[in-house]
Amino acid sequence: MKTGAAPAADAARGFAERAWLVALVAVLWELVTRAVDETYFPPPTTILASLHELWFSGPASHLFFTDKALDDFSTSLTHLFAGWAAAGAAGVVAGVAIGRSQTLSDLLNPVLEFLRAVPPPTLVPFFIMVFQLGATMQIVTIAFGVVWPVLLNTSDGVRSVDPLHLDTARVFGVGRVRRLVTVVLPAVAPKIFAGLRVALSFALILMVLSELFGSTAGIGSELIGAQRSFELPRMWAGIVMLGVLGLLLNTAFLLLERRLLAWHAGARRLQN
Repeated sequence: MKTGAAPAADAARGFAERAWLVALVAVLWELVTRAVDETYFPPPTTILASLHELWFSGPASHLFFTDKALDDFSTSLTHLFAGWAAAGAAGVVAGVAIGRSQTLSDLLNPVLEFLRAVPPPTLVPFFIMVFQLGATMQIVTIAFGVVWPVLLNTSDGVRSVDPLHLDTARVFGVGRVRRLVTVVLPAVAPKIFAGLRVALSFALILMVLSELFGSTAGIGSELIGAQRSFELPRMWAGIVMLGVLGLLLNTAFLLLERRLLAWHAGARRLQN
């Protein structure tokens, strides 16, 4: 039986086993950039100093976030989660409808394949004309670009639901709506979450892209502003911040997925 300190020791050991490569890369990066002394590639210590000054040198009452950090992070994350949530809801609804109806699938498939093939960045000028510069344009850009993994995963998952489960529910008099809620959606949940996870990564990319056009707040706006003013440590600070944010979002989503789909993992273990 493990003591209370054992889980903490295991967690620390696991973190060390994964973090050593990051530390090694950071040290090599520092040594190489200082040896080369190239303006375009500042060393990590310079980037971290700029990162601290820009976003994390605020008062303790604000958890050391600066006013700029509160403005940039709240703006960027609001747009990211709004676009991602809208795309997730639309993708699940459309994916279930298409997956359940072969007629609807045959009818919409050419249109969906055409729209999916259009790179979201090419539609930014169109979205600017329709929605003007601002939050709506940014959210629509994100939503359009990230809806496809959710929609395709959901429709594919619905088609792969075991017909025996549906027939059994039908024999026992379970109605269509209840079959959808109690049979189809639980069976498709792992694929939906896989699509949402991929969509979250795309949403971060499109969040930055949408903020490069006429935005005055957000991490992407800070990034393009630093590039235009040739403040390279600030530009690299923005790049590093995006990487950290992507890591944190992915980790948080994985923890949520494991918690919500714990029943699915348990069912698979029983089957094996």
